[in-house]
Amino acid sequence: MAILDIARMGHPILKGRAHEVTNFDDPELHTFIDDMKETMVHAGGVGLAAPQVYVPLRIVIFFVPEGRDGGAAVPMTVMINPVIKPVSDAMAEDWEGCLSVPYLTGVVPRWTQIKYSYQDVDGSLRERPAEGFHARVVQHETDHLDGVLYPMRMIDIATLSFTDAQDDDEVEDEKQEDEGGEATVEKTPASNAEEPAL
Repeated sequence: MAILDIARMGHPILKGRAHEVTNFDDPELHTFIDDMKETMVHAGGVGLAAPQVYVPLRIVIFFVPEGRDGGAAVPMTVMINPVIKPVSDAMAEDWEGCLSVPYLTGVVPRWTQIKYSYQDVDGSLRERPAEGFHARVVQHETDHLDGVLYPMRMIDIATLSFTDAQDDDEVEDEKQEDEGGEATVEKTPASNAEEPAL
């Protein structure tokens, strides 16, 4: 296995539509997916799409940690040629990060409940419902297959923040407290952003 380079926002590979996988017997497919898994874990993400590692194929891997969605963990999943359908029109906003948009986070609206279908590594068709963080990570990663990064989904670009802005605020709060007064600096939106990179 190998750790692959991750493309950053602005690279042409992240702007186009990825191609469907048609040959499930290709041994290189399995090797590539193993490399994606190792790369995602090494980078500290919970999801990764093939275009993010410079391969324009419709492949996504992800997992949902046990601490998310009330403990409803989702094991490492490989989705090939995924298709998403919203179950309702309900949407929710939450913070997202991305391995291809390092050091930044922003508030993104997503459908709260979806049903998604995909092929697994042997080509078999699978279908799952998802809600909450599970639904969010699937939507985020599948967007990569169509050349969409989360900042393109944001409604209020003013929420786009550096992920370390919280640390800056804490230092400022401590300075004001040391001067004998109450801390009056408001936390930036990024102070709520403790999500792992998607």
